[in-house]
Amino acid sequence: MKNKTKEIMGDVLKLIEVISNGKRKVLDFGNDMVFYRGEIHMIKVIGDNPGIYISEMARYFNITRAVVSKTIIKLERNGFVHKQEDQYDKKRVCLYLTEDGKKAYEAHNEFHLVNDTPIYEFLNGLEDEKLDVIKKFMERANEMVNNHF
Repeated sequence: MKNKTKEIMGDVLKLIEVISNGKRKVLDFGNDMVFYRGEIHMIKVIGDNPGIYISEMARYFNITRAVVSKTIIKLERNGFVHKQEDQYDKKRVCLYLTEDGKKAYEAHNEFHLVNDTPIYEFLNGLEDEKLDVIKKFMERANEMVNNHF
């Protein structure tokens, strides 16, 4: 194995560990807006898809409805999400952001705008051939992550 290959694989494995351990980290957007990553990403999905059902959220995240329900209950209790009965199917509940939820959604979008811009600029500066190599690498890296979990 080439030394460069070992270095890159070491970086990939470090990234996998950071991501897998990141589930326990919180994001603090100030003004009593402190979320676990799963919570803020549920807020993002609801903000992107107002009226989404719990079952749709579970499929999106590839987790159980019980896990989504538990998180939504917490977000609802803390005033970020509200539930509304589906007007067409009384057994289903639609999820919406409250005003505080919308503020958290915007804070999360701003967080990504600030923190993700450098990588977007880097990628935009590359030629298509290099982007194709990175895309293929990312596909393989995602397969590797799926094999680790």
